[in-house]
Amino acid sequence: MYHPLSLFIGLRYTRAKRRNHFISFISAISMIGITLGVIVLITVLSVMNGFHKEVRERILGMASHAEIRALGGELNDWRNALAQARQHPEVVGAAPFVEAQAMLSLSSNVSGALIRGIDPAMEPAVVDVGEHMVAGRLDDLQAGEYRIILGQELANVLGARVGDKLTLLVPQTIVTPMGSMPRMKRFTVSGIFEVGMGEYDRGVAMVHMADAAKLLRMDDGVSGVRLKLVDLFRAREVSHELAGRFDGLFRVLNWTDYHRNFFTALDTEKRMMGLLLFFIVVIAAFNIVATLVMAVVDKQSDIAILKTFGASPGQIRNIFIIQGSVIGLVGTLIGVVLGVTLALNIEHVVGAIETLFGVRFIDPSIYYIARLPSDLQWSDVIMVTAGSFLLTILMTLYPAHQAYKVQPAEALRYE
Repeated sequence: MYHPLSLFIGLRYTRAKRRNHFISFISAISMIGITLGVIVLITVLSVMNGFHKEVRERILGMASHAEIRALGGELNDWRNALAQARQHPEVVGAAPFVEAQAMLSLSSNVSGALIRGIDPAMEPAVVDVGEHMVAGRLDDLQAGEYRIILGQELANVLGARVGDKLTLLVPQTIVTPMGSMPRMKRFTVSGIFEVGMGEYDRGVAMVHMADAAKLLRMDDGVSGVRLKLVDLFRAREVSHELAGRFDGLFRVLNWTDYHRNFFTALDTEKRMMGLLLFFIVVIAAFNIVATLVMAVVDKQSDIAILKTFGASPGQIRNIFIIQGSVIGLVGTLIGVVLGVTLALNIEHVVGAIETLFGVRFIDPSIYYIARLPSDLQWSDVIMVTAGSFLLTILMTLYPAHQAYKVQPAEALRYE
């Protein structure tokens, strides 16, 4: 890309010991700054990816990838919908459900909750709530037994334990000689789950689908069918394909419809954090400008001699572009290697620091995790690497242009 003369002299200037040690110091600071900026960028983005992955998995541990619902609210032909959904090659699990808001009461404690009626035999094919049971089992829900499984925080609010009997009230009424009364039923607590998301641990309770349908007078109907897909990131496309198969009889929603604002906020946070941290690299790159400007001043006589011997202004410009690019390239590559290494081992590094200084960076009682998650994505590494290197090249243009304009006669006048 560059003339061999420009490449040879540019690399030589990078390696050579300078008469002006301050230039060498600024050059080293520039390289170290770029290295630190790249390390911080890769590590922070990986940790944010890790947190986002944890949140996404916990949400989807209770919320399905997609749902089929009837246009009128109650889905009566759910078996047909279930069969058609299972024919799609990207649907790996399907299960019906009944859902309604209700009030739970135990002694003097009262709390609202989302009651979800499930089929214990089919539910594990859609969500992994059975893996988060801290007491009891999902199979303990039996039709006609009127048993209920509570989220951990909901159980704490109600003061409920396995074996306790609580009253469940739904927003429907029955007419009695005493007037209209809310429909209610006594349920026995048979289990407690904890998925690590307050939205579910505090606000969801599960019963058998048949018990929920009977309580809500839905007969053989359900609220919808929940689906698990091969690739959750294709939920929107698969939902559109399924909606086309149902000829407008059903509507198909996906997890992005329910949590769009939340995940959009997470993506925006990641982008803004990455942009702010990238300014570390920008500040370090400005040192390259200072390094090359001083190098141009220091090498004016050399530039004049090269031009006198026939070097073109373009070759002189490329010498300093190469010199600055090498500084940026070396700093970026060292930063990438160290950043990737740190991102892959951040859990052990943080654990060692916590042990050494006796501190705790993450409180499990607040964040529901005891470690610092990290999810290294090579797309982020490539983006950081390319961005940092291109920025350093950009910063070489002004000093290189100054070298381009050096006049041999003026530079050699006082030599």
